Amino acid sequence: MVKSSIRSSRTRSLDNQRRIHANDRAFNAQFRYANNYIKTSKYTILTFLPLNLFEQFQRLANFYFLCLLVLQMIPAISSLTPVTTALPLIGVLGLTAIKDAYDDFQRHMSDSHVNNRKSQAVRNGRLIQERWSAVQVGDVIRMDNDQFVAADILLLTTSEPNGLCYIETAELDGETNLKCRQCLPETAEMGQDDALISEFDGEIICEMPNNLLNKFEGQLMWKNKQYPLDNDKILLRGCVLRNTHWCYGVVVFAGKDTKLMQNSGKTKFKRTSIDRLLNFLIIGIVFFLLSVCLFCMVACGIWESLVGQYFQTFLPWDTLVPSEPLGGATITALLVFFSYAIVLNTVVPISLYVSVEVIRFAQSFLINWDEQMHYDKNGTSAKSRTTTLNEELGQVEYIFSDKTGTLTQNIMTFNKCSIAGRSYGDVVDKQTGEVIEISDHLDSLDFSFNPNYEPEFKFYDKTLLEAVQKNDVECHDFFRLLALCHTVMSDDRDGHLEYQAQSPDEAALVSAARNFGFVFKERTPNSITIEAIGQTEVYELLCILDFNNVRKRMSVILRRDGHIRLYCKGADNVIYERLKPGNDDMKQRTQEHLNKFAGEGLRTLCCAYRDVDETFFNKWKQKHQEAALSLDSRDELLDAIYEEIEKDMLLVGVTAIEDKLQDGVPQAIANLMLAGMKIWVLTGDKQETAINIGYSCQLLTDEMVDLFIVDASTFDEVQQQLLKFRDNIKIVNTFHPRPDTNQLGSNGVVDISDHSLGTSTPPQPSNVPAVSVVTFRWDDADTLEKHQKQRASTSLMYNSGSFEGVSDDNCAGFAIVINGHSLVHCLHPQMEKLFLDVVLQCKSVICCRATPLQKALVVELIKNNRHAVTLAIGDGANDVSMIKAAHIGVGISGEEGMQAVLASDYSIAQFRFLERLLLVHGRWSYYRMCNFLRYFFNKNFGFTLCHLWYAFFCGFSAQTVFDPMYISVYNLFYTSLPVLAVGIFDQDVNDKNSILYPQLYKPGHYNLFFNKKEFFRSALQGCYISLVLFFIPFGTYYDALSPNGLVLSDYMLLCSAVATILVIVNTAQIALDTSYWTVFNHITTWGSLAFYFIMDYFYNYIMGGIYVGSLTKAITEATFWFTTVLTVTISIVPVLAWRFYFTDIFPTLSDRVRLKQRMAQMRSRHSQDVLRTPSARRARRSIRSGYAFAHQEGFGRLITSGKIMKKLPTPDFTFQLPGIGKFNINSNGNQVSKNAAPPTTPSQDSNSSARAPIQDLDTINL
Repeated sequence: MVKSSIRSSRTRSLDNQRRIHANDRAFNAQFRYANNYIKTSKYTILTFLPLNLFEQFQRLANFYFLCLLVLQMIPAISSLTPVTTALPLIGVLGLTAIKDAYDDFQRHMSDSHVNNRKSQAVRNGRLIQERWSAVQVGDVIRMDNDQFVAADILLLTTSEPNGLCYIETAELDGETNLKCRQCLPETAEMGQDDALISEFDGEIICEMPNNLLNKFEGQLMWKNKQYPLDNDKILLRGCVLRNTHWCYGVVVFAGKDTKLMQNSGKTKFKRTSIDRLLNFLIIGIVFFLLSVCLFCMVACGIWESLVGQYFQTFLPWDTLVPSEPLGGATITALLVFFSYAIVLNTVVPISLYVSVEVIRFAQSFLINWDEQMHYDKNGTSAKSRTTTLNEELGQVEYIFSDKTGTLTQNIMTFNKCSIAGRSYGDVVDKQTGEVIEISDHLDSLDFSFNPNYEPEFKFYDKTLLEAVQKNDVECHDFFRLLALCHTVMSDDRDGHLEYQAQSPDEAALVSAARNFGFVFKERTPNSITIEAIGQTEVYELLCILDFNNVRKRMSVILRRDGHIRLYCKGADNVIYERLKPGNDDMKQRTQEHLNKFAGEGLRTLCCAYRDVDETFFNKWKQKHQEAALSLDSRDELLDAIYEEIEKDMLLVGVTAIEDKLQDGVPQAIANLMLAGMKIWVLTGDKQETAINIGYSCQLLTDEMVDLFIVDASTFDEVQQQLLKFRDNIKIVNTFHPRPDTNQLGSNGVVDISDHSLGTSTPPQPSNVPAVSVVTFRWDDADTLEKHQKQRASTSLMYNSGSFEGVSDDNCAGFAIVINGHSLVHCLHPQMEKLFLDVVLQCKSVICCRATPLQKALVVELIKNNRHAVTLAIGDGANDVSMIKAAHIGVGISGEEGMQAVLASDYSIAQFRFLERLLLVHGRWSYYRMCNFLRYFFNKNFGFTLCHLWYAFFCGFSAQTVFDPMYISVYNLFYTSLPVLAVGIFDQDVNDKNSILYPQLYKPGHYNLFFNKKEFFRSALQGCYISLVLFFIPFGTYYDALSPNGLVLSDYMLLCSAVATILVIVNTAQIALDTSYWTVFNHITTWGSLAFYFIMDYFYNYIMGGIYVGSLTKAITEATFWFTTVLTVTISIVPVLAWRFYFTDIFPTLSDRVRLKQRMAQMRSRHSQDVLRTPSARRARRSIRSGYAFAHQEGFGRLITSGKIMKKLPTPDFTFQLPGIGKFNINSNGNQVSKNAAPPTTPSQDSNSSARAPIQDLDTINL
């Protein structure tokens, strides 16, 4: 079967293959392969201005103001100078153009830097300098140590023995550890003889360009022989040559065809939900403006036909207007339509967009400067890499997280092992017989007797060292396997032996063997040398059986003293299936140890061996060679060959490696979940590993109703599993009484907190499914009403009294784990809906064995179907696609390079900083932006609609109420700075309380701070203010006289008075709206008011404005000041009364926390008696086994996994509820009982590591 498959692959059509002749540009040119020139810039000097303006005018607002500018240039319809629109429009276009030019200049510099890098190409027997951009497919180029690889090349020859070459692939896969590549021995013989290399005429037949970083299939035809090519003989663009003096290679893929560029993906333009809402509102405002203009046009036509025609001597019509009454009135009205479009254009101020960008820019700096997100260990601070998404950080509903390096430290340590059925690693107290917890105070073993030991290696169980020193055969076999079965490379630096491993797991295992006396010394393509207890042993390397995600194991076949042995290590379930029958007692004990290690959250790996007959091996090797030469389904053919030899093995033992969680991860996740965020873990690790980490970081708990596992392989099986899980959820939801969130409480609020307390319900009927449920209720309605008025709960209480579509999260809930091969079917269009029905009802979702593409598809699925804000966080190149797909991408600058950071919108050093980034900066940014927008629309409606009310008294002639200069600078100078200060510095609660009460974050999920309703409320408030602002001064100055008999009913005096009072009203309003005062707020608020008076006098008296003397006359009269006080009072007091009423009667959580802050400041006391949940983790009801062997595709990548919480007892605890009494919660029965007498409160662990986030304010003494 295998041979027939190979024969069919040989006769396959070559249409989908790439043919390359080395050193033959003429032959390769006929295929028009991509050159090596890279271009990411958008503009040139000639195309910048037209292209940039074209892009900017695609924004609706810019095009709208361009049309207004054109209209203002028509004298017949314009009552304002074009300067009022031209200045701000030119300013906005200019600032944006400068920013775009700078960004594109950086891209040009980056492109130039890359394209002009120097490489050495072989031409006519000698080396010449060549720019990267000039390198073509088929060229042979030379790289020196520490140089970047210019293109994807086939390695021909290197400076190292046996054709080895070391590279760093941080720019490709995010991994900083060195990897090894090896050329063919036949080509390695050319050395660095440029004449020989220039004569190299091999033909390469390989796959077409693709984005698979860890896979390459091809053949080299040279000197009438075929040589198989795989990924181990390819150097990819973006790699850096390390520890290798020089190497030569022939270019296979160049430019856009390289795997690096194929993986770069398109960077999507990200917009926030507020941006989208603003675009919708702007369109609505434009239609409102046109409606008002239409009304004024009709009213003008009526007035002109009824009244205006009789006043032509006093108010003559324009020369364009016909003299006959009906036609003249019609034309005049038509012109007035455009005139009012110009006069009322300030209702959509262009300064809005400029102000929004300034606020975002400043908020980004506040993130960058936050010292509490600075990681001292590596000196890395948080960085905002974009200025457009800050407020979106306050609305995140779904977080998609990588695991290794993101939740965990990605630093592996050899912790425990099991050898021949005996467990090692625990330190037992000889007196009590109990296991001692390992800490920094415990002395580790002394390995200094070993000349090759590593001082940083720590191990504490002396029984294992004693067994090795006593020449225990089984222990020696175990460590000999660890020293031989791997792909680690050794390097002797200044007499010190160093290892370069493809994964931290392999480094930990080889390091453990080294310290226990089995030192891996060196390798060649055909041999491995180790030092076993001081004795040198050299093994002939016959074959390496590579790892892939299907096999989940790797093996080496070695010969020594004529004896052939296969060593294998892999996932426990895979190894156990291939063990020789018998020895059941050892297998059982080892299985128990596996369960124990998994229960402690360790990453486990099984080790086994098999002795191989020489005759059998020779036959197997021949079939292996044929499969390796195949170009069609090579991996599948090799897997089938490997199965023939990896069987009937003998179990040696088990390794257990620890990959610790990062500091603060469980608490950060708990707080983020309390804030209403759903956290999904998308990892390439094994299922058991993912589950273990889920328990470690408290994504999974034993309080959950059920943990669903989707692991089927076919479409139908996956569908059946999902249908079963959906039915289970329906059953639990049907018979599980939950608080009715659709009913309002007595104070008109909806409680969306995670917990409710009360008395237990009667037992369920016997026919109900066996689901243990405890619910709670209050004793009576009066108690409930009294309690709700007294308590400061985490309920979100707002003026409307309800949230639409808010559901109470089930505190027990469900969790689901999906395997990668099952996820393929779950993402099928026919199963998407069913998949969503299940996962959206789960509190925690974990996708394991997920490929980078699957991670991105999962994010896209939620984006397209839930319309919720998504955030993706990761630290490796395999997370880049997910980071780009999400609304917000966060990169962790950790152990795996900078690829994720470069693709991200924000970068942080540790996962725990995500808590502060979202709950503090995200929430503040959203709160500030919403406050800014509400106030901005309010003040502009109040400003603009004054013209509409005046229209009723000027015959709808488009006469303005304000001086044209005042209209030009109103939004630019008089009112912009105070609202900018609010948008940058304001905060309702401080950073400490933002984290302490995570449910403060929830309004962002429902767009409560700014939405269509809030916009209409702001617009109506602005309309009300404009009515008061115009009619009170109008009534005051209508036929008004001063005390000395002077006439005050003057148009310009009225305009100056209204303009001045408008600035004072805006100043008073922004002062009352500011919750957090800084020096900048004081300067901008009171400075803008003073600047108005200074500017008015400067313009009118020095620059000769037409309103000279009007304001001076007005403010000398007592009438003006009484009018000002009356207008400001009537404008502000109703709004204040409305706010005070709802803050006092229906306070939100934010109101209560703010009150707590202020009272604490007055008492100069910053600590409160706060009810906290126990920080000790709940005891596990079972130990789930975790068998880990998680790898990415690649030569010998071995990553083990598995991590859950240690089993900890949770004491019962008692707490006080106001007006209810004391409740005792028993952890083993999940029951709550009300006690008449005060029960004894057990002591809690004072050394508990994680602070439980505060969910309630019940015991805060306000």
